[in-house]
Amino acid sequence: MIEDFLLPDLVAELPAAIRLQRLVQVLRESFGCGAVVLLQREDDCLRPVAAVGLVQDALGRRFDIARQPRLAALLSRREITWFESDSPLPDPYDGLLDETPGEPLPVHDCMGVSLYVQGDLWGALTLDALNAGTFDERARQKLQRLLPLVEALLRVTRLEQENRALRMVRADDHRALPGLQQHGIVGHSPAVTRLLDELAVVADSDLTVLITGETGVGKELFAHWLHRHSPRADKPLVQVNCAALPESLAESELFGHVKGAFSGASSDRAGRFDAANGGTLFLDEVGELPLHVQAKLLRTLQNGEIQRLGADQPLRVDVRIIAATNRNLADSVAKGDFRADLYHRLSVYPVPVPPLRERGNDALLLAGHFLELNRARLGVRSLRLSPDAEQALLNYDWPGNVRELEHVISRAAIKALGRNGSRQAMLSLDASLLDIPIGGTSAPTGMDTAAAPDAEDIQPLRLSVEACQREQIRQALAAVDDNWSAAARLLELDASNLHKLARRLGLK
Repeated sequence: MIEDFLLPDLVAELPAAIRLQRLVQVLRESFGCGAVVLLQREDDCLRPVAAVGLVQDALGRRFDIARQPRLAALLSRREITWFESDSPLPDPYDGLLDETPGEPLPVHDCMGVSLYVQGDLWGALTLDALNAGTFDERARQKLQRLLPLVEALLRVTRLEQENRALRMVRADDHRALPGLQQHGIVGHSPAVTRLLDELAVVADSDLTVLITGETGVGKELFAHWLHRHSPRADKPLVQVNCAALPESLAESELFGHVKGAFSGASSDRAGRFDAANGGTLFLDEVGELPLHVQAKLLRTLQNGEIQRLGADQPLRVDVRIIAATNRNLADSVAKGDFRADLYHRLSVYPVPVPPLRERGNDALLLAGHFLELNRARLGVRSLRLSPDAEQALLNYDWPGNVRELEHVISRAAIKALGRNGSRQAMLSLDASLLDIPIGGTSAPTGMDTAAAPDAEDIQPLRLSVEACQREQIRQALAAVDDNWSAAARLLELDASNLHKLARRLGLK
């Protein structure tokens, strides 16, 4: 009996992810269906935490309950819910079963049930099949009988995780499974898991944190995660994009000013430090701060005081600083663009965020997340990746990281809809729609294996260099959403020089 497989997992000490994955696998074998998914509720969404039988990107998707009437129906009742094969309600998994041959096909039979842990709604369990009639009355009674055992597994998993993480997990986070809490960060790779474990420890302290990493890796998300898991979570989180602060107003924006401090200062004005008092101030792109503002920021970090522009007396503030940059601040210090003493004050606890190319299959999970967002945004029935598209995503180096992946998926979804024309179709994105190199990086070839070029194939070196420059500038702009200043930083050029070069190359 199925209980004989599940009962040992109640007493065995297993990692949460492994226990839940075993649960869905056993249920799939027992019911002989195509897919079984365990979904945890996070605010207004359901997030898959264990799945079998779905495409690889499924664990990265978030299903908006308001947009998914079948999932909403499951959560509204305590007993088993079954849907007729000809139900007009859209199925969230249409076209997502990984055993579907050829073109994606709709799910024909599905049932599910809401799940409760210690009286609180935890999420839902869904079972889906391609064959109508798979879930007859006998199957539904069987799932009802197994429901207490499934919920017991969730309860044991949560208790074990709470005991192991008691010193790191705050009491108000206990409604979610520790290790599977809501954090807005999509990824199960060892690199991301290790990073979150490290951040869980530093979140409890008041240490200043410097988050570093390439453009587009998601430094802002990790800064928000730190704040939400800190003792200051119920206090303000104020974010400042230092790169967007005009140099003449940067000091006033951060520290405030008094009436008459400068032309146009008609009244006293509090700054961002005042707004973040008691909470966290997130200084994004901190490497862009002007040197004179860096000096005032250093004094605030040293003594916890700010002085408004034009004021005589300092004010005390209680603010935790989280800073982020895609620059190498040590190099900026060596060049004289950043104060060495401020660098050491900010990097009390440095946190490097790994680039997407080092996160393995997280690229597919993130792709699933963006596919679901675009499916809802475009109002289409289903969006999925073809096998060759999945391989292309895994082979690509992602110089623009997660931001670039988001743009690639969004463009491909629009192209697929334009090519098909029907929002009721189940759209499959193939590799040709992704606009990225297919097949990975080409291996270098030597003169012993390469054919000797003809003389007429050789072009002047100047033209080759200009073609390479054009391509690099285009790639940099694509990686930073056509932000010329950010592209200049990525290319390690002065912004004015980049504009001149682009005009000379015919790009502007």
